[in-house]
Amino acid sequence: MPLRALAPCYRLLQAAATTGRHFSSATSAFQWIGFIGLGNMGSHMANNLIKAGYRLVVHDINDATVQMFSEKGAIAAKSPLEVSELAEVVITMLPSAKAVSDVYMGKNGLLSKRDNLRPFLLIDASTVDPKTSCTISTFSRQCSLAEGRFEGFDHPIVLDSPVSGGVVGAQAGSLTFMVGGIEDGCKAAEPLLSCMGKNILYCGASGTGSAAKICNNLALAVSMAGVSEALSLGQKLGINAHTLTKIFNTSSSRCWSSDTYNPVPGVMKGVPASREYNGGFSCQLMKKDLELAVAAANENNALTPLAVQVKNMYGEMCEGGNGGKDFSSIFKLIYRGSSEEFSVPEEQKF
Repeated sequence: MPLRALAPCYRLLQAAATTGRHFSSATSAFQWIGFIGLGNMGSHMANNLIKAGYRLVVHDINDATVQMFSEKGAIAAKSPLEVSELAEVVITMLPSAKAVSDVYMGKNGLLSKRDNLRPFLLIDASTVDPKTSCTISTFSRQCSLAEGRFEGFDHPIVLDSPVSGGVVGAQAGSLTFMVGGIEDGCKAAEPLLSCMGKNILYCGASGTGSAAKICNNLALAVSMAGVSEALSLGQKLGINAHTLTKIFNTSSSRCWSSDTYNPVPGVMKGVPASREYNGGFSCQLMKKDLELAVAAANENNALTPLAVQVKNMYGEMCEGGNGGKDFSSIFKLIYRGSSEEFSVPEEQKF
């Protein structure tokens, strides 16, 4: 279903956002925070909340990770429903739209109780399609809050709040949050989000945060492929990758993929390319995000020829057993036509 078909949902949420309703001082001073999804990103985000003094109720399919957080003082919950019975605000960081739908609307999900819910604010930081985000927000309006939980609202507010910044940003607390949903909800979430990120950008009605994220990752994937292609060509034309990177970073081709997250092994310290492409944002996840972008484009009659091509390249990476490698490893796919292994002279490294 095209996003324009979801306009009634957006209009309802926008109307609620402009009624002048605000959260009571009691609800803005929340203490117990639920966190579901303690993977590479979520674990660092949850750690930053603990450092900020919040008390957590956590749930994850990985029992060892839950145990680790229990040892830090968090309460371990057996299901999303149990999290919702203990927390005032819940944050989710999950790997797929199906996982998000199950956690919110499935059996023992956050909204499965439907009536007299404790959490007044549900923040989904996962990267999913805008339709999923809007569906969950619509579902939440059919649920009711416990009396007195949320001034001016009788249902919980769901925000789609995907992030940019990767594992490094999650660890450093420097993420960018792209927030869709009722604007009052975004304002209420700011104290929490600011513990995990530096930039909190309100995008508009439900689904717009998710839309912003897939557009951002489309641009990132194409940028990384372009930088990799240019650096590969330069190497074969006799220009050292270190030298060419300096040229890029002081010229019109400068971008994040060249000056902050360079894909060539040995050129930049501390990035996945210099640790055999381990850590960071995986090829598998980038492929998933590009699939979301291409699907959204097809549903809305938008052209994304570059996204389609790069999606196929990441598909080839995954099929070759490199799905778990960082997405900058697309450089190896492009460079593989060389008769020699890529190398950077010792004197040129870092």
